[in-house]
Amino acid sequence: MKFLNRYSQSFLLATLVTSSVFPGASRADDVKDFGLQMEERLKDQSTRYFGVQKPLEDSAPPTVGPYRTPTQTADAQVALAKGLKATYLTRSAGNNTDMMAFFPAAQPTHLITCVEEDRITLSNGELNPSVQRVNLTTGAVTTILRGMDGCDGIRTTPWGTILATEETDDGAAYEILDPLTTTEQDVTNRATGAVTDSTHIVKRTALPTMAWEGLHILPSGVVIAGDELRPGTGGADRDGGALFKFVPTTPRTGTAPITNLTNSPLAAGSVFALQVSCVNNTQQFGQGCEIGNGAWVAVTAANARTDARTNGATGYYRPEDLHGDPTFTGTGVRFCWTNTGNEGAANYAEVVCGVDANPLVASATQRTVVVNRFVEGDEDFNSFDNLDFQPKTGILYVIEDHPNGDIFACLRDGLDRDIKTDGCVKVLSVKDSSAEPTGFIFSADGTTAYVAIQHSDDANMPLVENYPTDDVLKITGFKRSDAKDK
Repeated sequence: MKFLNRYSQSFLLATLVTSSVFPGASRADDVKDFGLQMEERLKDQSTRYFGVQKPLEDSAPPTVGPYRTPTQTADAQVALAKGLKATYLTRSAGNNTDMMAFFPAAQPTHLITCVEEDRITLSNGELNPSVQRVNLTTGAVTTILRGMDGCDGIRTTPWGTILATEETDDGAAYEILDPLTTTEQDVTNRATGAVTDSTHIVKRTALPTMAWEGLHILPSGVVIAGDELRPGTGGADRDGGALFKFVPTTPRTGTAPITNLTNSPLAAGSVFALQVSCVNNTQQFGQGCEIGNGAWVAVTAANARTDARTNGATGYYRPEDLHGDPTFTGTGVRFCWTNTGNEGAANYAEVVCGVDANPLVASATQRTVVVNRFVEGDEDFNSFDNLDFQPKTGILYVIEDHPNGDIFACLRDGLDRDIKTDGCVKVLSVKDSSAEPTGFIFSADGTTAYVAIQHSDDANMPLVENYPTDDVLKITGFKRSDAKDK
């Protein structure tokens, strides 16, 4: 055989492989590769695996100018996988409505929502709405608290309060008692935490000061949360946001709701930052060690971000939403979070999951956490922001943070060799290019979800109480893939 140059060898090898795997095929044939066949098989069997009849192939096309109008139906806001249906829960949620929590947890009557707006004074002299409640039956919206700066992460605690947090550099956490009756209160001084109703609202200074977003609260009072920080913020080559753990001084052991905020486990405790090691017998940390086994290094609550950087905590590219996995049956807790990345730089985002085998333990040398990547983005699926686990199935729904943002459903890891999702499909796409989906949350039975269509161009829409609005949609038609009638 004559000598073949590198290009000729590659051409010959590709031809031989194609012909051997697909007999009779030529280089010109439109032969699908194995990975594409698996993707299409997953879509074809989406009812079996995801509980939706047929996923979306494409994202919604871009729009120009104000899209939202008072007469639009909910279906005009989103493209949906076949079998899903959208209706309005409300069209009067505060502009920049973001994350949401059901309240009460057991039999919810309301969504408690964060409005991710800067602290501003409105034309009527009132501060901006920050925490609102939305009646799940009527859609009526009532403001609970005003005057926070960028309310974003919000959860119902296991002891029956609401924890609402701020996504800003000096972000704080506020605990709210009786959120169904506490109404129209103000944060009068963010620095001191002064509020107009200190019986029902308190700033939790024992929790870390940072740009809050995702968080998971354990029954013991342990809180695991991320600092939504971009690498390079505050100086060239600075690390991104760290993961933090709050361990209460007095872990909660009871199960009844509290009636006084002084009884909350969030009143006092210690804060630690995650330091991931890529070796198994010491804390080898830094670049190249974003996954592996990790320990928790001590930081101070008031200077959590600075201390995390000084003490070698692991930085990620804008950690955003974070949830515990309700289907996890191992020792400790499994939590997953999104790292948004930068799609313009081909950093397409990721979901990273950690298992903390002993959440009440926080030691700089005792490696209790194992961290690995679970979902990796691509050119179509990127800029991850919010996420939520579908109850019962454990399917992870991941929400994009950009115009015409999509929502993808990602399977749990099965019995194959890898430790990543077994595949994702697109189930929702926002039609308004000025808006994005956020705050996605499932009902307890996993058949209904709620999602906010955030910060749309509201030039065509009336103000409500001197403030622009967002739509919150109710999405029905999810059939659990673990159900008997699948």
